[in-house]
Amino acid sequence: MSAIPTQVQLKKKSGILLLHYADGSRHELSAEFLRVHSPSAEVRGHGKGQAVLQTGKRLVGFRNLETVGNYAIRLIFDDGHDSGLYSWEYLYRLCQEHDTLWQQYLEALRQAGARRDPLPADTQVITIEPK
Repeated sequence: MSAIPTQVQLKKKSGILLLHYADGSRHELSAEFLRVHSPSAEVRGHGKGQAVLQTGKRLVGFRNLETVGNYAIRLIFDDGHDSGLYSWEYLYRLCQEHDTLWQQYLEALRQAGARRDPLPADTQVITIEPK
């Protein structure tokens, strides 16, 4: 099967990216899932072990979608993130491994004591590094 979708739909209101494939399969990926699995250096880092856990993204949505040549799309999120290029192969991998990747993300949040929900706008947080 080809990793290139036959159709891509961005459903801004529901925060879903819908991918249709030639074999008749279709996959829905949420804005939150795509945002926390962005292929950008901001999220993945510049090398192994440098990924940055994305927190507070439960309510993130889409602003827009752009094609990049014949090999990828750029998703523009309403939190301002727009630097990741989602290749067809990467999107296909996200579809195929969705459940495993989602559980790994939830476990990483749990281990970090972090949350999917954003903090209220009037909340200030400072981190104190132990000496």
